[in-house]
Amino acid sequence: MEDGEIIALYWQRSETALAATQRKYSKYCYAIAHNILQSHEDAQECVNDTLARAWGAIPPARPSALRTFLGKITRNLALNALEKAQAEKRGSGQAVLALSELEQCLAGKDEMPGEIDEITQMIDRFLARLDAAQRRVFVQRYWYARNLEDIANDCGMTVSKAKSILFRLRRKLKDELMKEGVFQ
Repeated sequence: MEDGEIIALYWQRSETALAATQRKYSKYCYAIAHNILQSHEDAQECVNDTLARAWGAIPPARPSALRTFLGKITRNLALNALEKAQAEKRGSGQAVLALSELEQCLAGKDEMPGEIDEITQMIDRFLARLDAAQRRVFVQRYWYARNLEDIANDCGMTVSKAKSILFRLRRKLKDELMKEGVFQ
């Protein structure tokens, strides 16, 4: 079933929308949640919560890209679950490691809600200027929270090269954000 048809089912408040969404996107959402949470049960719960959130959000939302819409919900739910779990026990997973790597680019700024949108747009422009390989490594690490070994294998490079690319991209991102006046 096409995304437009699934969204139309949501607008009709047909429960078929949930079944269609689950069939088409549950593996995708599970992969995002599992990369962040490193737990089958927590990832599965996150997928279920994603479906519930989508049901509550559509309508009024009419996403232009259902996959991206669901991925964003899943990622946010997983990060919230991770934050809660980290508060309860101070472990360390790939998401914590990946986010701590980006901290050097984004730390030191108390964002207001409007500024977060501005920073997001700046990062989007930054990613658009990267070549496909660099963008893929960056997104796999910082959006999907994948480990370096998997990224390197998928991209046909060594772990050392993947680390080097990420290091240079973080430095480049920080420089661009500083040029834009986001950080001093």
